Amino acid sequence: MTALRHLYTGKVRDLYDAGDGRLLMVASDRVSAFDVVMREPIPDKGRVLTGISAFWFERTEGIIANHVVSSDPADFPGGAAELGDVAGRAMLVRATEPVRMECIVRGFLFGSAWREYLADGTVNGATMPAGMVEAERLPEPIFTPSTKAEAGHDLPLTRVEGLDLVGRELYERLERDAIEIYRAGVEYAAAQGIMLADTKLEFGLLDGEVVLIDELLTPDSSRYWPADAYRPGHTPPSFDKQYLREYLDTTGWDHTPPPPALPAAVVDGIRSRYVEAYERLTERSFSEWFGASG
Repeated sequence: MTALRHLYTGKVRDLYDAGDGRLLMVASDRVSAFDVVMREPIPDKGRVLTGISAFWFERTEGIIANHVVSSDPADFPGGAAELGDVAGRAMLVRATEPVRMECIVRGFLFGSAWREYLADGTVNGATMPAGMVEAERLPEPIFTPSTKAEAGHDLPLTRVEGLDLVGRELYERLERDAIEIYRAGVEYAAAQGIMLADTKLEFGLLDGEVVLIDELLTPDSSRYWPADAYRPGHTPPSFDKQYLREYLDTTGWDHTPPPPALPAAVVDGIRSRYVEAYERLTERSFSEWFGASG
């Protein structure tokens, strides 16, 4: 049995070299907000993220190829056993050359896009219709890429800046695929009574071909709202980290380390929202598929 070589620890995921051009991507229970990792883990969060990603990677294979080899622990290299219980929270994937641009698609005016609109009437530098309200549906989904920062905050890119960063051909391919994936997500989620407000996608190059990588349409990378609670002009309740962000903003925290402690009730509230998102999107019982550690 060969030990896996640790390559990288991110805010949520740990990455290991699995040999033969493959990586083992392990999702932890860490949670971050405002680019700061909280001290308290969220039980089962890693399994929710991995389960939802695996579900969406399979559903979108007809749109674009992805980096997934397997999420079955039986297919993992022997050294994976040394990492502890990775069942349900790890994926074996093909190594790619990541595209250094975050590919964000928005269907609603919310978050940083809303703040920019209030200040300038624009989103990523593009002029938007006058008189819109917070959380209003946009006339059409828009592609709003950002930098992929190694540290600190990602920064929005105008179309011209994005073209300069990755080149016209790749930019237009990413824009087209990202919007198509978003539309597919919107259509499916709507049938489950959920609105997909926006999402962040990541792409990589494998043997010269563009493929989807990292996570896909999870509550960490997307805003999901219950359709029956949506009202334009108001902040909708959500299945994503918005609940955590809103709590943190009641504490007076300045968004720099160290973060405040999370009460048990907040930890439980975050977990329940993630699990509900998994169950409503996949139409599976989380406890039956993974068991419940919480």
